[in-house]
Amino acid sequence: QGQIVESGGGLVQPGGSLRLSCTASGRINRLQAMGWYRQAPGKRRELVAVISSGGRTDYADSVKGRFTLSRDNANNTGYLQMNDLKPEDTAVYYCNAPCGYFSGRVYDSPACASGYWGQGTQVTVSS
Repeated sequence: QGQIVESGGGLVQPGGSLRLSCTASGRINRLQAMGWYRQAPGKRRELVAVISSGGRTDYADSVKGRFTLSRDNANNTGYLQMNDLKPEDTAVYYCNAPCGYFSGRVYDSPACASGYWGQGTQVTVSS
């Protein structure tokens, strides 16, 4: 199977922006939803945004209005534009198939049982 590669993280001041990218060849195809997760130090990994194959987006309340998802199905790539970043956004960000209940929908796919994760990309928001 393929792999998931996240990139675009870095150190940014509060109020700044970053754009994360995710290539998911062989893991998330163009007919599947793509989710972005994050895991802050000492906390569980949480799903924060989902984009369907058709481009419908859902966001956790904590990022709504600040984060924007998009995807390029032709290249199996997803993007997470993060604006107005806050220190509490500091985390390792991952993309993967969305799993479980999120924003009124239940997501499930074979990827949810695989246990596979990419290496993630670190986002640090600090002055």
